Amino acid sequence: MEQIYATAALWMGLALIATFLASRLRISTALMEILVGIVAAAVATRFIGSDALGADQEWLRFLASAGAVLLTFLAGAELEPAVMRAKWKEVSLIGVIGFAAPFLGCAAVARFALGWSGPASWLAGIALSTTSMAVVYSVLLETGLNQTGFGKGILGACFVNDLGTVVALGLIFSPFTWHTVAFVLGSAATLALLPVLTPRLIDRYAHRTAAFRTKWLLGILFGLGALATWAGSEAVLPAYIAGMLFSRVIAGDHTFVRRFRTLTVGFLTPFYFLRAGSLVSLTALGGAPLAFLALFAAKVGTKIFGLYPAIRFIRRDPKERWYYTLLMSTGLTFGTISALFGLTHGIITQAQYSYLVAVVIGSAVIPTLIANARFLPKHLMATAAETSAVEQQRVVTDYQASESEPAEEG
Repeated sequence: MEQIYATAALWMGLALIATFLASRLRISTALMEILVGIVAAAVATRFIGSDALGADQEWLRFLASAGAVLLTFLAGAELEPAVMRAKWKEVSLIGVIGFAAPFLGCAAVARFALGWSGPASWLAGIALSTTSMAVVYSVLLETGLNQTGFGKGILGACFVNDLGTVVALGLIFSPFTWHTVAFVLGSAATLALLPVLTPRLIDRYAHRTAAFRTKWLLGILFGLGALATWAGSEAVLPAYIAGMLFSRVIAGDHTFVRRFRTLTVGFLTPFYFLRAGSLVSLTALGGAPLAFLALFAAKVGTKIFGLYPAIRFIRRDPKERWYYTLLMSTGLTFGTISALFGLTHGIITQAQYSYLVAVVIGSAVIPTLIANARFLPKHLMATAAETSAVEQQRVVTDYQASESEPAEEG
């Protein structure tokens, strides 16, 4: 047990270092956690051993996965169904292009430029077609753009993009069994009951039972995650849809949302982003840098050349166009999941896995750094800041009310 505590202390120490550096350098904390994970893994491998950080320990993998699930849920909660209906043309167009362009382009580069096998090339196209919901939401949350129509449009397009990735992975590689049917039916029944059942339970128990809403949400998300994993899918997919369905229920409770974000961003997501960085093998990249560069150029290039012309018809401001395009060029969660699926099932080799994961993580870092440094739409951030000030006042009011009734923590 003491080793678990020591490992946890080490990882939280790395998270603190990342937070300090992110504050000093004025970049996203999530991106800095990825970079710190890469450096820490390289140093530990060089001087101690390949498993010195304990990144493959089961409890740590669970915390990292839980961080991705909760962060995806929060991202989904930012998208009210009404907003998705209002922006369905935008999110559908950008999401489909964001998936199709890199899927076909990266598969072609892997097959004809790098000489990979057919299945490995298709797997590369799937892994590099993603847009990172975790990174995009973290960046939008830190800038306040998640509260704007601009940010909600990006999140909606991310969902459609990643949905295409999941469907492609399932159709091309995953066997369709009765587990799949059970997962779809079980998830559909659960998600259909949530909007009806949750408000009633909250009205009855949330103001009398400590942290009822948090326990209820975690139980639902972990249950859906278990069902998805059992069926060979991924836990983050139902979490996003659950977030959208819960958005109307929790939107007015600003105190609860802030507490849930604190739990997610303060405790769980550092394990996710640090572990993502620790998976990169600098030795493998150094042995064949041209493969990494070719795949990275294919992913980001196809995203930009595919998306920017379409985004020109949606956003007039040049900074908004480029910021939108570059954030949609990121990758992380589903990219690493797809690459790990390929490695586990013998579709790709360990070296190919390292290239794909490195490209995915590089795409999470480099386009976002450029977007925040050169194309940050500060005029939209001003509007978001005004909205945040109003929300902050509501939080103070809610907190004062909760102080008068200590049992109302839910």
